[in-house]
Amino acid sequence: MSLKLFKPLFDSFPWPLQELNVELKGVFISYFLGSLALLWFLWFFIRNSKKGLPPGPKALPLIGNLHSLDPELHTYFASLSQTYGPICRLWLGKKVGIIISSPALAREVLKDKDTIFANRDVSAAGREFSYGINDLLWSPYGPKWRMLRKLCVRNMLSCSSLDSVYALRRRELRQSINYFYRQKGLPVNVGEQMFLTVFNVITSMLWGGTVQGGERASLGAELRHVVTEIVELVSIPNLSDFYPGLTWFDFQGVIKKMKVVLKRFDKIFESIIDQRQILDRNGVGKESKDFLQVLLKLKDEADPKMPLTLIELKALLMDMVVGGTDTTSNAVEFAMTEILNKPDILRKLQQEVDTVVGKHNIVEESHIQQLPYFYAVMNEVLRMHPALPLLAPHCPSETVTVGGYTVPKGSRIFVNVWAIHRDPSIWKNPTEFRPERFLDNKWDYSGNDFNYFPFGSGRRICAGIAMAERMFMYSLASLIHSFNWKLPEGEALDLKEKFGITLKKKIPLVVIPTPRLCNPTLYE
Repeated sequence: MSLKLFKPLFDSFPWPLQELNVELKGVFISYFLGSLALLWFLWFFIRNSKKGLPPGPKALPLIGNLHSLDPELHTYFASLSQTYGPICRLWLGKKVGIIISSPALAREVLKDKDTIFANRDVSAAGREFSYGINDLLWSPYGPKWRMLRKLCVRNMLSCSSLDSVYALRRRELRQSINYFYRQKGLPVNVGEQMFLTVFNVITSMLWGGTVQGGERASLGAELRHVVTEIVELVSIPNLSDFYPGLTWFDFQGVIKKMKVVLKRFDKIFESIIDQRQILDRNGVGKESKDFLQVLLKLKDEADPKMPLTLIELKALLMDMVVGGTDTTSNAVEFAMTEILNKPDILRKLQQEVDTVVGKHNIVEESHIQQLPYFYAVMNEVLRMHPALPLLAPHCPSETVTVGGYTVPKGSRIFVNVWAIHRDPSIWKNPTEFRPERFLDNKWDYSGNDFNYFPFGSGRRICAGIAMAERMFMYSLASLIHSFNWKLPEGEALDLKEKFGITLKKKIPLVVIPTPRLCNPTLYE
């Protein structure tokens, strides 16, 4: 960092330091600023340690507990909770992190005091990713957030809206089944292919009636690359999040890189939106309905007091493309891994789908409601491998008491759903994959039961539950119905997880598909 930044401070000192050479000036300024920072942090920690914060590991000045963080945060936080209790704290630089890992305390945060905790703790990368906090995920709780939520739930993610674009989902999934068929007898990366499948399904629903043919394929390839970059950037631990005062310097270059990626995304969005507007003006494509058409119509008809801006529209598209793709494809990959690890479960699933669909037909979404064992498998996958194991971070709008401890305003709140879902006091044999535990319909993921809430709870519960359920069930049922699956010779299954913006498999699942339906035309 240039010493010129500190020249006004240096020149204001009353003693004759101006006579020192540049090297000594630099040394002095470094020690002076370092001492000030150290004294400030010591005062900060001592002051806050007397405020009734939850227990937690000892923190060091300046860095807090950053030195001891494990990359697998969900398991590290679970181990802290075993030592310090169901509510504990750690210092992330100058920010207080609060870990919640019991159903009772999760209820207190997400239901009893829902309004206080309805805001998000927005990362520097998230701020850029969301077009300046203009999306549904990161927007602060208030009128604008309620407008965006209402728009999504009623006009894009409702059952009737999803029904209206079923043909687009079906087209993309059938293309993926055809791909697996052409790869019969060869190893395929399930996670990679499911990412492409889900990505194509989502973008097809968003603008499949607008962009078609070779242009859509080219656009999809470019967007997939951009989505991968965004997920990687958001997953990087960033100094700017732990020391907000350093955000301007962007030492790791995360913000700069995100701006570059977002610019590419924005250029793509602008092109697609322009095409849709041209089609609508010319009265073309009325039969090719997609979510973009709905959004643009809502934008034009919005209440002037609370308009839907073009920035917010693009931020919503970003949420759906990035958020929906990674979470659903990871869940399907975990499901396939757990199923192949237990052949009896695979046999039960194939028996169920064969009974409902038969081997002379293909799976349709209308069959899904008749597949209770598939639903049980989905619930068990979401229990053991929740897409967001710590949910998206919450942030209290005021200092509040939780579990008898003080939780300061502006803290970063982690609700460890992963730990709650594996709590042996709640779940019998919690590390065993056993779908039968969900066959009695005792559990659901509506967010009302704090023993099981993979999609969160309260005002900030995931808005895309209906879409995620349909895509997961339709994809998994089609894969299980259409093919037998086996590992390549000499390979073994690995169930290890990797923590990032979402939970994913540490080692990709690579398996060999073998067609099992009666007629090859069913794979076209």
